[in-house]
Amino acid sequence: MTNELPEIASPTRTRAIMESYGLTFKKSLGQNFLTDINILNKIVAAADVTEADDVIEIGPGIGALTEQLAKRAHQVMALEIDDRLIPVLKDTLAPYDNVTIVHQDVLKADLKALIAQNFDGKHNLKIVANLPYYITTPIILHLLDTKIDFEKIVVMMQKEVADRLAATPGNKDYGSLTVAVQYEMDADIAFIVPKTVFIPQPKIDSAIIVLEKKDSQPYQPADEEFFKKMVKGIFLHRRKSLWNNLQGLYGKDPATKEKMQVALQKAGIEPGIRAEKLSIAQMVDLADALSAQKL
Repeated sequence: MTNELPEIASPTRTRAIMESYGLTFKKSLGQNFLTDINILNKIVAAADVTEADDVIEIGPGIGALTEQLAKRAHQVMALEIDDRLIPVLKDTLAPYDNVTIVHQDVLKADLKALIAQNFDGKHNLKIVANLPYYITTPIILHLLDTKIDFEKIVVMMQKEVADRLAATPGNKDYGSLTVAVQYEMDADIAFIVPKTVFIPQPKIDSAIIVLEKKDSQPYQPADEEFFKKMVKGIFLHRRKSLWNNLQGLYGKDPATKEKMQVALQKAGIEPGIRAEKLSIAQMVDLADALSAQKL
């Protein structure tokens, strides 16, 4: 179905919707509405959305991005936490019969059950969203923890967080968040979104990041939970050496330090290096060596 009204993202339509429903922006929910259709089209293009895709959107707002997704995807399921916006979305997206609005918090929703209820399982599964700034990182980590087979996750976030997700070893932005994401997905920044295209205007620029499922899983630690705990520990104090962070994680008694030295030698890693210099593959080798020492 087509929509004869101006597109939702146009500044005039956005203002009209806001006025019609008496809407104000909830700072607590990080609400900033995008009013540039070209940017929205670039987001959809970055996600390569086609009729072969079922798409989950998080935080649809008044439906600006949802509308562009609906024009291209097979089905769209949009999760909105703000109860004020549910009737707005039902109105603005009424012309599109391939959109389902779900009034739930993505961090509490049973995504697997919702996917089974709303999608036929015969299409690629993608996440495309303009994430609330205040909760970007928890949402990304939650999506990865679900172990749902997303082909692609394409989301807008603060540029500084996107820089961390896409960082490489040795970069100042490289940290435990980088490793948590790149352990499972390839991460690339598609483009920068200026703060001037939002209502209300945020204080910082945003970025579109593309997280794409790796063709194969190159990292296979002997104990994944041990690996993840170690990664958090070695980045706990960024200015400290790997050795000092390992002591903070496992202890300083002579027997423990000897085990750590053996593990570092086996992994071929110098104790004086900082964690930010290590590749994920090196971290896996180190975790396996430490685990073998019963630490």
